[in-house]
Amino acid sequence: MKHLATSTIVFAIALFASGAPGVTARSADDAQAAPQRTQPPSSDGKLNIIAFGAHPDDCDQRAGGTAAKYAALGHRVRFVSVTNGDAGHQTEGGGALAARRRAEAQEAGRRIGIEYVVLDNHDGELLPTLHVREQIIRQIRQWKADLVLAPRPNDYHPDHRYTGVLLQDAAYMVVVPNIAPDTPALRKNPVFMYFEDGFQRPNPFRPDVAVSIDEVIEKKIDMLDAHVSQMYEWLPWVADALEKVPKDAAARKRWLRETRAGQPAPAVRATLTKWYGPEKGNAVRYAEAFEICEYGTRPDEAMIRKLFPFLPNP
Repeated sequence: MKHLATSTIVFAIALFASGAPGVTARSADDAQAAPQRTQPPSSDGKLNIIAFGAHPDDCDQRAGGTAAKYAALGHRVRFVSVTNGDAGHQTEGGGALAARRRAEAQEAGRRIGIEYVVLDNHDGELLPTLHVREQIIRQIRQWKADLVLAPRPNDYHPDHRYTGVLLQDAAYMVVVPNIAPDTPALRKNPVFMYFEDGFQRPNPFRPDVAVSIDEVIEKKIDMLDAHVSQMYEWLPWVADALEKVPKDAAARKRWLRETRAGQPAPAVRATLTKWYGPEKGNAVRYAEAFEICEYGTRPDEAMIRKLFPFLPNP
C-alpha cells in the first residue's frame, strides 16, 4: 500500500509537470480571459466621491452642498440610496412611489451635475445582510471611491442605522478580491466619513471636517426641491405641518431654506474656525460637517485637504 501511494504521488507530479489537461495552471489565453481581480485608484487627478443614504433624499440633506462644490470643480460624485423609498408617503406606496422617488432623485442629481443611483431594496425593511453588503461593496468599487460618506449607525430610523452598519461592514471588504469577486477589488481602501447628526447616545457626532456651503446653498435647496414627495408632502405630514407648505414654487424654496438649512451647531462652528480661521469660520452661515470613521483609511491633515480641495490653504 505504501508503494502504491508513493507511485500515485509520483504520477500526479509527472502529470502536472507535463501539462496534462485538468492539472496544469491556466493557459495564457485563459489567464487573459479571467476577470480582473483588483483595480488601482483613478490617476487623472479628479476625486471619486460616493455617498450613501438610506432613502432617495438622505444624501441631499446631509451632503448636497458639499457635492455641489465637488461637481463645480469637475470631481466625480455619486449619491446612492440603499432603499427605493417605497414606504415613505402618507397616501402613496409600493412600486408607483418607488418610481416617483427614483425620478425625483435623478432630477436632484441632474440639477447639480452628479450621478444618483437608487438600489431596489424595500423602504423600512433594510437589514445589514450579506446581499446588501455586497451591493454596497460593488458600488464603492465601481466608483473607485476615494471618499465614502454615510450616516452613523446610531439614528432614530432603522434604515439609517443599518446603512451605517453596512458601510462599516464594507469598509475593509472593498479591498478583498474574493469578496464579491465579480467586481474588481480596490487596491487602496477609501476614507470613510459620517454625515452630521444630532444624536447624543451612545456618543455625540464629532465634526472632524466642516465645509462652508454658503455659496452653494441655493443649489442644495434646488436639490431638495426636486424631492417633491418628501419635502412638500411626506415630511410635513409626519411633522403635522402640511398646512404650512406654500403653494407657490418660489415660496416653497424660501420655506425649504428656512426649515431645512439651519445654522451650524457649536461643535461645527468650532471646526469651521479650525479650517477657515476665526474670522471666516465665524462668518459662515451654512455648513455641512463630517466625522472620520475608524474603519478604512485614516486620513491625516494633508489627506483631508486633498479630499476637500475647497478648504482654504493653511
